Amino acid sequence: MATIAQHTADIGGRPVFWRSAPSIGAAAPVLYLHGNPTSSDDWLGFLARTGGLAPDLPGFGRSGKRGDGDYTMGGYDRFVEEFLEHVGAERVQLLVHDWGSAGLLWAQRFPERVERVVVVNAVPLLPGYRWHPIARLWRTRIMGELLMGMTTRWSLGRASRRFNMAPGPMSADFLDRVWAHWDQGTQRAVLRLYRASPETALAAAGARLGAVTCPALVVWGERDPFIPARFADAYAAALGGPVRVARLPDAGHWPWLDRPDVIDAVTAFFTGGELPAGFA
Repeated sequence: MATIAQHTADIGGRPVFWRSAPSIGAAAPVLYLHGNPTSSDDWLGFLARTGGLAPDLPGFGRSGKRGDGDYTMGGYDRFVEEFLEHVGAERVQLLVHDWGSAGLLWAQRFPERVERVVVVNAVPLLPGYRWHPIARLWRTRIMGELLMGMTTRWSLGRASRRFNMAPGPMSADFLDRVWAHWDQGTQRAVLRLYRASPETALAAAGARLGAVTCPALVVWGERDPFIPARFADAYAAALGGPVRVARLPDAGHWPWLDRPDVIDAVTAFFTGGELPAGFA
């Protein structure tokens, strides 16, 4: 297992926190990009197996949450470019989850710098998606602010009963890690990101996914209450290289929490091993 280090540096005029571990084998490092409302905490089990890089995106986790931050898809696209320049990573392998899909904008601009891609229950940069009810509230002024103000650790736990396949709320460890960083800065970033992202902008953002011609793996928990499983196949059709698709009927929005073998599959894909049954 790789030893995971923690770092903080000023990147693009804001403090950025990230984790890193030595890459396994000779392949390019894996860049792990989390979504809302989590952080690089999502990737500890992955980093220990594959090594790589896992930043807290601006506005989330331990990274800066400036009031004038650019919390848009374009802003996160530029952040990926700035982050990789800072750490000196010319080529990467890429895993995106939820809003980490903004990293696919960077991949469309620099497809030659991406060796492999894994897409896991990612916000669709594709036609046909409609925002889920919570996102529609966040996108509505006043209603979104009221919802943020009413969110408590208890209500987060209640809502989390729908997030994944396992019955009941998400684990106390998961909820504690989210709640520890669910401050005013993150709430502001979330509202701005969703309000800057109508469905038409999502569809336009993935218009050049066909330029990403490296091998890809799409892993999708079908019990995701936010993003229908048909977008696993839509991502596979949009990407330009050879793609394997694994739709998991017994997993939710964070499928590796329901199915630990997701980490095995991702590790095998990035390190050139044989994928477990159900992922090949």
